[in-house]
Amino acid sequence: MTQRAYLDHNATTPLRPEARAAMVEAMDVAGNPSSVHAEGRAARALVEKARAAVAEATGCAAGDVVFVSGASEAAALLLAGRSLQGAAIEHEAVGAWTDESLPVDSEGRVALADPATATLQLANSETGVIQDLPSGLAVSDITQGFGRLPFSFDWSGVQAAFLSAHKFGGPKGVGAVLLQPGTDLAARIRGGGQEMGRRAGTENLIGIAGMAAAATAAQAELADGAWARVEILRDRLEEAIASAGTGLIYPGRGAARLPNTSCIAVPGWKGETQVLQMDLAGFAVSAGSACSSGKLRPSKVLRAMGHGEEVATSAIRVSLGPETTEDEIMRFADRWTAALNKRRARAA
Repeated sequence: MTQRAYLDHNATTPLRPEARAAMVEAMDVAGNPSSVHAEGRAARALVEKARAAVAEATGCAAGDVVFVSGASEAAALLLAGRSLQGAAIEHEAVGAWTDESLPVDSEGRVALADPATATLQLANSETGVIQDLPSGLAVSDITQGFGRLPFSFDWSGVQAAFLSAHKFGGPKGVGAVLLQPGTDLAARIRGGGQEMGRRAGTENLIGIAGMAAAATAAQAELADGAWARVEILRDRLEEAIASAGTGLIYPGRGAARLPNTSCIAVPGWKGETQVLQMDLAGFAVSAGSACSSGKLRPSKVLRAMGHGEEVATSAIRVSLGPETTEDEIMRFADRWTAALNKRRARAA
């Protein structure tokens, strides 16, 4: 049986044991958080305990944390009905609500003339490129950066931000919006008035408990230097792959990047083909954002950075996690390089 290695942490991360334990405990809480009886109060206490934990982990006031179903809902909640500028490197969930007119340089960095009228991600999911978030920025998608980069919402100066639990070891289907004190936020989902009137619907008690536990664990892991160790592995991977010779392109490599992310392109070797070949060899990687996988079109991120269609359809993303081992990355480098050499031999 093929020994598999999961190298697609930017798509989703394995569930942390702390999150799993918190979710199992929450399953035994029977009440509705909006009910006034003892069971309901117990459920409400669990939600508010989780809210305080997420607030502490992100550097936000507890009363300004709004639980939602994930980053896509959060983006719609913060961006729909507003005229904010964005760039083509943003996730599709953000691009759906902005004009994507902001220029992007060849390394994937964005310069803002007026932060108050713009949205800007903390880090890109495909290239790992990190942005400098200016004070006064209207909205930031911190989904890929939270737990991997030093970040605190209070000192960032950003007016609103959002994140998704499954990107840092929490469960899928839950996320949060972070707001500066006094920020007005019109509910898009209306009904019972939950989440301080900002997002109706009975709270996902189990998911929220898991998210809070994961957020706390993620910050402790970052402080312990786990992601510095991941960066060393990422660099070793890129050094090993460089042995394949000329013709390789590393979009965004000249900029500050997430410590776990490598974007590698071999012009003419389709990203989807590479993903399938590596999957058969026992490695989970991706060809760009997971939300866009399966769509046979060039990466809009790489096109925005100035790459042509051939490069934009020929890139893969390898994203590591704290549990990734050196053996796994070296085995991947060997199998990927062998596949590339075999391809070159057939073309000769």
